[in-house]
Amino acid sequence: MSVAIITGSSGLVGSESVNFFAKKGFNVVGIDNNLRKVFFGNEGSTAWVKNKLIKNNKNFRNFNIDIRNYNGLEKIFKKYYRNISVIIHCAAQPSHDYGKNFPLIDFNVNATGTLNLLELTKKYCPNSPFIFMSTNKVYGDNPNKLKIFEKNKRWELKKNDKYYKGINEKFPIDNCTHSFFGVSKVYADLIVQEYGKNVGLKTVSFRGGCITGPNHSGAKLHGFLSYLVKIALSKKKYSMIGYKGKQVRDNIHSYDLVNCFWEFYKKPKYGEIYNIGGGRFSNCSIIEALELVENISKIKIKKEVLKKNRVGDHIWYISNIEKFKKDYPAWKQKYNTKKIITELIYNQK
Repeated sequence: MSVAIITGSSGLVGSESVNFFAKKGFNVVGIDNNLRKVFFGNEGSTAWVKNKLIKNNKNFRNFNIDIRNYNGLEKIFKKYYRNISVIIHCAAQPSHDYGKNFPLIDFNVNATGTLNLLELTKKYCPNSPFIFMSTNKVYGDNPNKLKIFEKNKRWELKKNDKYYKGINEKFPIDNCTHSFFGVSKVYADLIVQEYGKNVGLKTVSFRGGCITGPNHSGAKLHGFLSYLVKIALSKKKYSMIGYKGKQVRDNIHSYDLVNCFWEFYKKPKYGEIYNIGGGRFSNCSIIEALELVENISKIKIKKEVLKKNRVGDHIWYISNIEKFKKDYPAWKQKYNTKKIITELIYNQK
């Protein structure tokens, strides 16, 4: 039976990938040591997701291994190498704030961990597609230099602006502020490309926007929509950090994202990159998200606006996903922001 190796298998995208590929008939090998609990405390723990995955998927096995541990990872690749059909790398340190405070851990998890997995793929299963979950933070704060103007509830671009449909893959990543997290992910993103173009592995970097879904362990430092819904339902105060709460994010459901993985798996390329997110189909500002949550949940949210923004944060970011849609026309988006938030509220009640 074909084996799918999935790192960060108890995280949002990893767990969605486990369920998806298990249903497709793969033996799924998860690599996850719940480092999110170290990063974000008990509210960020993914232990509950792991337990649910084990209960619901008979052909899933989780290994409690840190991706910084090359020798530990090699034992997995040695064990399954003849049957490994795909590697889906979702494990990461995902927070701006944590990356700034702990840059060595941030870099070693995001950069060294990715390099370890690429080396082992090259050594044991070089014909297997390697799918990497990158981030739009590789563009640093360059999107903030666009001709953004202020509206009542959001920042926006004019409809005749060349980037109105979103940021595409040709957008520059240089001459800007990235955040420490952004830099470690830039290295990982580029080295994944290099193993495709230079070494000949079938690799792809998906540069995600805001990814969410019911398996998200949202925390204050990471997991925008999930955390917002959690705060609303617990009737606590929500803090909008900078930009008057009008910063725009596009939102893609983990189910829609993993379907992108499946399309790439069936028709892989070498050293490819795709900006992936909700695009113009699914986006909102923080204020608009709060209003949606209030309208759907019928709960009034206590909120405050903090003037100081996060370093390297985006005022406006929408992904242009036309390149992926052109290369993989069978892929269709199922979830818009309203549908995503409705599901989050239903699952957290």
